[in-house]
Parts: sequence; structure tokens; C-alpha cells
Amino acid sequence: LLEYLEKDSFTKDEILAIKTEDAGLTEHLEAIKQAYGFGYDSISELIEELEGYLKSLNERLDYYLNIDFDGRSVVGDDPDNLDDRDYGDNNVMPKNGSIHGTHVSGIIAAVRNNGLGSNGAANNVKIMAIRNTPNGDEYDKDVALGVYYAVDNGAKIINMSFGKSFSPHSDWVRDAIAYAAKKDVLIVAAAGNDSKNTDEGQYYPNDQIGVGEEVGDTFLKVGATTYDYGSGIISGFSNYGKSSVDVFAPGSRIYATVPDGKYRFLQGTSMASPLVAGIAALVLSQYPKLSAAELKQILMNSGLPVVKKVSLGDDAVVPFSELSKSGRLVNAYNALIMASKISR
Repeated sequence: LLEYLEKDSFTKDEILAIKTEDAGLTEHLEAIKQAYGFGYDSISELIEELEGYLKSLNERLDYYLNIDFDGRSVVGDDPDNLDDRDYGDNNVMPKNGSIHGTHVSGIIAAVRNNGLGSNGAANNVKIMAIRNTPNGDEYDKDVALGVYYAVDNGAKIINMSFGKSFSPHSDWVRDAIAYAAKKDVLIVAAAGNDSKNTDEGQYYPNDQIGVGEEVGDTFLKVGATTYDYGSGIISGFSNYGKSSVDVFAPGSRIYATVPDGKYRFLQGTSMASPLVAGIAALVLSQYPKLSAAELKQILMNSGLPVVKKVSLGDDAVVPFSELSKSGRLVNAYNALIMASKISR
């Protein structure tokens, strides 16, 4: 294409304007047009996202799935002993790897209406940064202790934009989730990006064993949707489950903050979860007497029902209502209206 256009770069309009009968060129054109169809404004943007995804996969291979990796001896920690807590530090600003957390924070709390980048879901929000899952190296002990720390230090809403399919000490995390519920703290968690029905295969952290009874009533699991309000509304990567997922929210092509004062499109249930957490903060700021359990029910019950059947990655077509407990898409406006009627 560069040779055909006789230039080093091209725009979307230039690509769409090309008319050719050359089979090889047509093949390249169709591939690029497909990328534009996914919502990318430039091929460089697509390449950047693919490179980021590849980096993420390699980190999972190097750390999370590498049985020979031992990242704990450096800090003198025993990951199988929950009482061994004298490790870690207060550095939440790593030299690299902070794009994900910065993006998540911006979705929740980026300054609104300042003419820069994007607007956060809520105003006047304080972010308590707890870095407990660096680069895919996620231990149940760190997750559990992170929850305890957040609850004990005044957090009212906890966002969990991380997860995994294997959790050797999942009981520790469930105990922490139950503790948060007892202390009236809402936890909002990403449903995962494996395109799977998590009723049939667990995705952690969660507040139940299988599809059994929940350990608390303040844990909210969020799946992701696209910007296509139709049969393609479910993000192709998003997990789902009538029992294991509570609600859906936008998670495809979300524009928010990244380090060094920049902004980027990212996608994942990691983006859907903080949007719901931000809406929860918005509602709670207006109606501070709401309990965490009431807040969860408001977010679930006030959402928009999607009456159409939707497509899943395996070509199945199912009712949207069968993909989560609520069968709804979170809606901030409706949540505020319902909160005004429920708040004491």
C-alpha cells in the first residue's frame, strides 16, 4: 500500500478511496478496512494495541504461567502464609507497567470538563492506589491483603481490574470479600477477557464457589460491551455468566488517561469495571446514606435491558438477559433516579 500510494503513511480516507483490480492489493485493503471496522482510526493505533497485547501475553507466560519463576524470594515473602505480611513497600509508581492502572484510574476520576482528554465517571474522587498484581504476577495473598488494607483505610468502593482462572488460595480472597461486605464496602470486579461462560469455569476473584451462595452482598462482577447497541453489543473478549456476572458496561475502545499526560484507547473488562465503580462513586457522593448492598442493587436493577438476542464468539445467538444476573447494561442516569427513591 505504501508503494502504491508512494508515501510513508496514509489516512483512512485515502485507503477507502483506492479502487483497484489487483488481487494482492485488494487483499491488503480488505485487511486494513476490517481494522477500521473495529473502530481504529489508524493502522499505527492498531499495531500499538496489538504490541501491547503481545507484551501482556508474554508477561503472563514469563510470570503467571511460569512454574520456575520465583518473584517472592527477592522480598522475603512466603505466598502460602497469609500471616507473613512484612513485605512490599509503598511504591505504587513503577518505572514501567503503569499504563493499565493509570487508564483505570482515569476512567473513574479524570477531571471533568477541563477540555483535556476524557471525563472521569465521577467528580471529586480520591484514588487509593494499591498495586497488588504487577505484570500478571497475581497472588491470592496480595489480593486478599489489598482488600483488607483498602477497607481498613477508609475505601468505600474497591475496583478490581484484574483476574485469573487459577486461584490456589481463593478462600483467602473470599474471606476478604466477606470482610468488605461486613464493613459496608462495595467491590466492583472485571469479569475477565476469555470469551467464556464463567458459570462453567471459574474466574477469580469471585464471591462464590461455582454457582453457589455468595459470601456477601457487596461484590459486583462486570462484563464488557461494545459501542454497537445491537446483536454485536457483547465485546468479543468478554466473559459472561447468568450466575457469575452481575451486569455489563462499556469496555471496548475506551479513551482515558495513560502516563506522561497522554491518553489512549484501551479495551477489556478492566475498562468496564472502573466505569461501574466510577458510577457507584457518583451515586454514593449524591446519596451517601446508601449502603454498599443497596448501591449494588441500584447499579444492577437500574440498568438498561437489552431486548435483542446477541452474538457470542462461538457464533451462538442468545438473549442478552441470559448473560448476567441482571440482564442489564449499567446506566448512570437511571442509577441516580433509583437512588433518589431508595436513599433514606
